[in-house]
Amino acid sequence: MNKSILRLYAVTDRSWLNGRALEDDIEKAIKGGVTLVQLREKNIATDDIIKSAIRTKSVCKKHGIPLIINDNVDAVIGSNADGVHLGQSDMSISEARKILGKNKIIGATAKTVEQAQKAELEGADYLGSGAIFGTTTKDDAKKMDIETLKSITQSVKIPVVAIGGITGENILELRGTGISGAAVVSGIFAQNDIEKAAEDLYKKAGEII
Repeated sequence: MNKSILRLYAVTDRSWLNGRALEDDIEKAIKGGVTLVQLREKNIATDDIIKSAIRTKSVCKKHGIPLIINDNVDAVIGSNADGVHLGQSDMSISEARKILGKNKIIGATAKTVEQAQKAELEGADYLGSGAIFGTTTKDDAKKMDIETLKSITQSVKIPVVAIGGITGENILELRGTGISGAAVVSGIFAQNDIEKAAEDLYKKAGEII
């Protein structure tokens, strides 16, 4: 995969919509500089994820931005999204690859060097590692130190994105870690001016990759 699409990786969260349409906020983020979108829909049926993904895909396609769906391979198939991101407790990477084929993007969460190397061997296209600055979006997420992140990026040949509490205020602390991009949730979607927040993050991401 072209690792440049990972530079500013937006992960959605409906909890900050306040009555707005998700696809409208996504479009603002893309206009600000987001290079890839992950649709993360929790606790809803696959059919509803597919409907949301189809709306989101329409916005992403208009701007030439890939759409990844969190956890759900069936929703990728149903919406013809560009790929899936799998956590440690989700379907195996090798099984997802059999189902989705070689042309879909498969990302994987890796919190240790061992998990990173295993994911690479199984055929992941990129890794997501964190929570680098902590997070408010996952109750079970443990904070990852910078040295662990460096160890992960040095242990694999596939690109790695950092995730977890990344904002315009702290993103430059990731300089020298070897990452190919930053995955951002609240740093984009919880901001009053989503487009401006994404623009700031996009510029700063260019300084750390």
